[in-house]
Amino acid sequence: MELDIYEEKHPWGGFRQFTHNENTTVKILTVLKDEAFSLQSHTKRSEFWKVIKGSGIIEIDGIKFVAREGDEFNIKIGEKHRIYGGNTGVSVLEISTGEFDEGDIVRYEDKYGRV
Repeated sequence: MELDIYEEKHPWGGFRQFTHNENTTVKILTVLKDEAFSLQSHTKRSEFWKVIKGSGIIEIDGIKFVAREGDEFNIKIGEKHRIYGGNTGVSVLEISTGEFDEGDIVRYEDKYGRV
């Protein structure tokens, strides 16, 4: 399930609603300078990422994106993905939709020997 972001504009500004009455898990990921987590996928959840601090590289299904503060990414169930920390590292808001289970991680590559 991909996140369907709802937006409303108002005279005072507006809002973006990321989930509504759904099963979600919200985290802030921190990836240190020149580090990366494993190339991975999930079978039970999709993820929405918003870069909230720093910069880095986001890899989704073999495509690498330069990621800066404010950038947003959707990762569908089954897509291989990872984050590389840039010059100062990167912090990313993650909203997972679906059944969240850390055991749902399928690793393909990992510099820390967890494959």
